[in-house]
Amino acid sequence: MPGSPEQGTRIVASNSEFGQMLFDSTRQAIYLFDVETTSRPECYDACAEAWPPVLTTGDPVAGPGVEDGLLATTERRDGTVQVTYGGNPLYYYAHEGKGEVKCHDVFLNGGNWYVVRPGGDPAPPG
Repeated sequence: MPGSPEQGTRIVASNSEFGQMLFDSTRQAIYLFDVETTSRPECYDACAEAWPPVLTTGDPVAGPGVEDGLLATTERRDGTVQVTYGGNPLYYYAHEGKGEVKCHDVFLNGGNWYVVRPGGDPAPPG
């Protein structure tokens, strides 16, 4: 339909060994970086190679178990648009496959990485 806004990245909640957590629609695990205390991303360069940001080209879409009011976006330095949830920029881990959760409570790139629960908070350390 002409003029319709483009649908963005779909975020869903699903079960994992850490309880309910966020994934994208392809079942790629989603993380937050605990050194980021605002929605402004701090993970760039080598950090972003290991932890690619969850990007979107339209408004992010809340799938099952995800609170629409917690989804938002922030602009990165390069002009791309990163999905945020509960005020936290969201990331993937580059070295895990669909449905894998290998990096919860891992210290890398100057901070800890945690999977994100549907309420927007990090899952407890594993």
